[in-house]
Amino acid sequence: MYSRKVAATDQYTRRLKEREVTVRRYESIHVRLGNIRLAIAGVVAVLAWESLRRHVLSPWWLLVPVLVFVAVAVFHSRILRRRDLAQRAVTFYKRGLARIEDRWVGQGETGERFNDPHHVYASDLDLFGRGSLFELLSTVRTRMGEETLAKWLSAPASISEIAQRHSAISELREELDLREDLAVLGPDSNVGVDAERLLRWGEGPTQMKPAWVGHLSAALAVLAILGAVVWAYWDLATPFILILLIESAVRYRYRFKEAIEDVLLGSEHVARDLSLLLALLARIERQSFSDTRLKSLQHDLPSGNIRSSEAIAQLKKIINFSDSRHNFIIAVLDIPLMYSVQVAFAAERWRGAHGKALRSWLKAIGEIEALLALATYSYEHPSDSFPEFVEGDPFFDATGIKHPLIPSRACIPNNVRLCGGTRVFLVSGSNMSGKSTLLRTVGINTVLAMAGAPVRAKRLRLTALQVGASIRVNDSLQEGSSRFYAEITRLRGLFDLAGGNPPLLFLLDELLQGTNSGDRRIGAEGVIRALLNRGAIGLITTHDLALAEIGSALNGNMQNVHFQENFETGQISFDYKLRDGVVTKSNGLALMRSIGLEV
Repeated sequence: MYSRKVAATDQYTRRLKEREVTVRRYESIHVRLGNIRLAIAGVVAVLAWESLRRHVLSPWWLLVPVLVFVAVAVFHSRILRRRDLAQRAVTFYKRGLARIEDRWVGQGETGERFNDPHHVYASDLDLFGRGSLFELLSTVRTRMGEETLAKWLSAPASISEIAQRHSAISELREELDLREDLAVLGPDSNVGVDAERLLRWGEGPTQMKPAWVGHLSAALAVLAILGAVVWAYWDLATPFILILLIESAVRYRYRFKEAIEDVLLGSEHVARDLSLLLALLARIERQSFSDTRLKSLQHDLPSGNIRSSEAIAQLKKIINFSDSRHNFIIAVLDIPLMYSVQVAFAAERWRGAHGKALRSWLKAIGEIEALLALATYSYEHPSDSFPEFVEGDPFFDATGIKHPLIPSRACIPNNVRLCGGTRVFLVSGSNMSGKSTLLRTVGINTVLAMAGAPVRAKRLRLTALQVGASIRVNDSLQEGSSRFYAEITRLRGLFDLAGGNPPLLFLLDELLQGTNSGDRRIGAEGVIRALLNRGAIGLITTHDLALAEIGSALNGNMQNVHFQENFETGQISFDYKLRDGVVTKSNGLALMRSIGLEV
């Protein structure tokens, strides 16, 4: 696995250097072309002086340098585009190396918009926000990809669905060219495509009625042109005026003004997203997949006998025509040519032919992007293995499990086994010893497992599980609730989840610490017993060693484990290794003295 990580690093480094060379080459060409354009402009100025002021040359000689200037300008724009794509590739590989080397925090999309403070584990396990699991995983280009990835992290998938994702990720893991291509495509490198707005327009009701008026409009436009020709050659304006009156009557009769604005303005609003969507669809259509799931997603892309990329290209042309309405000349000719009416009918025909297929296209794009994100993670972290799923009673058996958001060099692996007679770990230990981190480690790896991703463990075997956590529960001024009330509200939510399918894996940090020790002892035993009776398994941390005594009342289903510390010459240190039994040390007073707070 170490050699595979080195290979991934070497591959990224090699490609990064190649793309940097490409950027420098195109930058050099850009500078030269800029100088050439300046020189041509000088030649045009000299020729203009000689022909227009001194009349030495014919003005037609100006046409040659002007055409050369236009050709150079077109070529220059292509060079700038290629330079920008190469620069995006540089950024792509730099971010990949940063993820491999644990320098990724603050460089990616945080997914903050998906953070629900009332979700049963999202905030507790740092799923969204700066330095979150989402930021580590997300390499997607579209909002659909973000939404799909966030959905997978926020709810467990079925075992059959997870197996399909494993197969797809295994194929995509080595498709580095595909991942680079998707990362650099589009007019800019930002996440784009507002799926909701695009679907709202594409699936909207038909407004341009009746349909035969669209064909009539085209015929009237042709007749108007012929009428203009008759007017120009025979000085007879009557046919042209008659056609204009008919066109005006048609527009008035069917009250197209509002319908045209609704149809065309709606299409113009989605135009910004189409370039990226078109590029992504075209690239995915070209890819050859062998995995069944990926083939199925690719199969969802055509609309009838036309490829999705071709359909989007048609829509882009329609929107370009719509944008032309704001041109002064087109505005003058709008009524004679029935321009707006024809473009609106073209947009309606597109919606009728492909509007219903949009949803399947966007869904397929989102899922492929989410799979590519997980495949990227797998490629960059080859020591992270796919979990093994077993059947039977709730089961969690992890060997060498670590937290994926903690740098590898600082992360200590531990073993956690919840199966057979042991259904609960009660984790005791002193402040900062690693209790809460253990809960988050178990929880976030279970989330990864149930999303179909690799996990940060030497080996993980588990049944399907639903994570539920009470780790980062606080009081709320806005909601007028104390920490204790917020905690018992969360516990009620976990109790409702327990007994469902899949079974609950609960993670409770400092259970019921907001009440007195007597109520806490009785309440903790009652909560644990109720959860166990509903088929749940889990971990609980505590500073209160009285809670360590409740294991005997739970028929041996609870195992006491602990973390410990060393405190020498005023310095405290932790090894973060999980040990059997109840902790025998406390460092609270020692910590207070270490900062000069004498007690």
